[in-house]
Parts: sequence; C-alpha cells; structure tokens
Amino acid sequence: MSFEAVSLITQAESEAKALVAEAEARAKQMLSDAENDGHAAVTAAMEKAERELAELKKQAGSKAVEQAEILSESTENSKAELRARAEKQIDRAAELVVERIVNV
Repeated sequence: MSFEAVSLITQAESEAKALVAEAEARAKQMLSDAENDGHAAVTAAMEKAERELAELKKQAGSKAVEQAEILSESTENSKAELRARAEKQIDRAAELVVERIVNV
C-alpha cells in the first residue's frame, strides 16, 4: 500500500471519528434539551393544576357560603313559624290551666 493510500485511510478514519464525536455531542445535547423541556412542561402543568385547584377551592367555598346563607334563612323562617305557633298555643294552654283550676 502506498503512503498516499495510508494517509487517505488515516485521514478518513480521523474524519469519521470527528463525525462520530460530533454526532454523540449533538445527541447528548438533544437529550439534555429534551429533558429540560420535559421538566419545564411538568413544572408548567403542576403550576396550572395548582392554579385550577385554588380556583375550584375558591368556587367551592363561595358555593358553601351561599348554601349556608340559604339554609340559615330557611332555618330562621322555620324558627319564626314555630315560635308563632307556640305563642298561639301558650294562650290556649293558659286558658285550659285556668279552666281546670276553676273547675277543681
């Protein structure tokens, strides 16, 4: 084999090694970029989920307060009705007691 052929082979091997090294470096960079993008996507998804959860909790709290107010109003109305009926019956009960005392 001539010196020129050996030189060409050596040069080709060097170029091939450089290409392989460059390809490996590019692959590592692509992998690193993909991992960073993945972490960023997960972080963004978690932040979005936390914001949505906070909003849902706020809405649930508002709804609970609204329902509590409605229940409180309903309870107050029922209480007033019961009190009115009881006051009417107190007068009748007093009449019955007086009547029994007088008749004894």
